[in-house]
Amino acid sequence: MNAWKFLVAAQLLLAGLVQGAQAQLLIGQTVGVTGSAAVTVKESMRGAQLYFDAVNARGGINGQKVEVLTLDDKFDPKLTLENARTLVKDKNVLALFMTRGTPHTVGILPVLEEGGVPLVGPSTGAMVLHQPVRKYVFNVRAPYQREVRKAITHLSTLGVTRIGVVHVDDTFGADALAGALAGFQENKLEALFIEKFDRAKPDFSATAPRAAAANPQAVLVIGTGSAVVDGIKALRAAGVTGQLLTLSNNASGGFVKALGEHSRGVVVTQVFPSERAVTYPLVREATTLAQDAKTALTPAMVEGFTNAKVLVEALRRAGPSPTRARLLEALETFKKFDLGGLSLSYTPDDHSGLEFTDLSIIGPDGFFRR
Repeated sequence: MNAWKFLVAAQLLLAGLVQGAQAQLLIGQTVGVTGSAAVTVKESMRGAQLYFDAVNARGGINGQKVEVLTLDDKFDPKLTLENARTLVKDKNVLALFMTRGTPHTVGILPVLEEGGVPLVGPSTGAMVLHQPVRKYVFNVRAPYQREVRKAITHLSTLGVTRIGVVHVDDTFGADALAGALAGFQENKLEALFIEKFDRAKPDFSATAPRAAAANPQAVLVIGTGSAVVDGIKALRAAGVTGQLLTLSNNASGGFVKALGEHSRGVVVTQVFPSERAVTYPLVREATTLAQDAKTALTPAMVEGFTNAKVLVEALRRAGPSPTRARLLEALETFKKFDLGGLSLSYTPDDHSGLEFTDLSIIGPDGFFRR
């Protein structure tokens, strides 16, 4: 009898351990918590966590809480690859979430394919992640090329024709440059100049004076975080007085703060509604949760919040015992899913997500104005 009781107790304990192991939905993230993109990364992560915390506070998904395991890749593609392998192979995460950087995300595609792991909401709009369709990549934001073309078309309608481009020398820079060249062609313009800088060691000491000498009406600066901050400051110091523009990957309060006195008047493209556009239920929901958390909503937080909503909905659709394969299938059931004023669809032949693009300008108060 004692042996039987021991066996029953052991079985109950084992069942409890198994249930405990399944009591969370483990999601992996490799991103530059430190490094040149850190400021914007932390804001987007904060936005995502607002939604995850709200979901978990309501009991999670089918009784299981969402937990994000984040590894710092210092915005280094080599570390991104190492971290992805760790998360997929050693930590056995259900999915990867909101990576940042084009070479970083492209570099982990083989890891996704080998592990059959979906990646939801990469914070890059590189066309290479849209076309051809990557089976395991589910984009939420619109492509960079759409942003750049919109910016150049906007300048052209204002009569601005002397437009230069300064871009980072990597796959992100090349992708955005392709969009810029298409934008120039569509508006029957030619780039005034095209300059590039090293991603690891950006140096504008020669680039900025050359740009100033060309007397541009506008300069599009393509890069990430602190590199773009340094580039804008260098251009202004060299005497460039024209309009300066950059892309949505720099749409954060931290970016504005880092620019300081040089932030006013900088145009930043956007791929999500304004953080103050409470006519969107999505923004209204995020604003309420941000206020409860005693933090101010920023564009980067809106992106993180939106990505988290997509992932949570996919986890819900994957059922009470989700697997990587079920999550993949669930994502491809999205048909005009309402995120709160924004509609998102996926099919096996289209993982592009949203089409929303807009322009904003940094006002004297440090806020983005549409």
